[in-house]
Amino acid sequence: MEPVNWVEVAAELEKLYEASARLEAIFPGRKFTLDGHLVGSIGEVVAAYMFDLDLNRASTLGHDALTRDGRRVEIKLTQGRSVAIRHPPDHLLVLHRPRGGPVRVVYNGPGEDAWSKVGGRQSNGQCAIRLSTLSALDRPVDDALRLPLIRQPPV
Repeated sequence: MEPVNWVEVAAELEKLYEASARLEAIFPGRKFTLDGHLVGSIGEVVAAYMFDLDLNRASTLGHDALTRDGRRVEIKLTQGRSVAIRHPPDHLLVLHRPRGGPVRVVYNGPGEDAWSKVGGRQSNGQCAIRLSTLSALDRPVDDALRLPLIRQPPV
């Protein structure tokens, strides 16, 4: 894979945020938040860069990536206050990126710890968990259970 120009990536992300804000100004009362596949894919490529992960094919059921030692990782990125997961992941990595960045790691630890705190299953099959809950769960995670950070967030 060719090296990624993360400055260009950051500039393109800002264009998306600007377009979202413009649409919300044109249509007052309507939200045009960046979510779904777009944000999910951004989170996956950023996490792969930060933690040296091998990404699974897009839309692979179960987990998004593998560590070099074979651990399966579910990756979530949000600009909001919560994320949703469908199943108990082996390892969960939750990132937050407000408009303007940078990405910060909210949770990096065993998936079962986070799964034990999710809310009820929604109609789409997902279970939500707030970032504040994940942040509290992250604090006591032993460093040996975390994915090692290889590079700082690029965006």
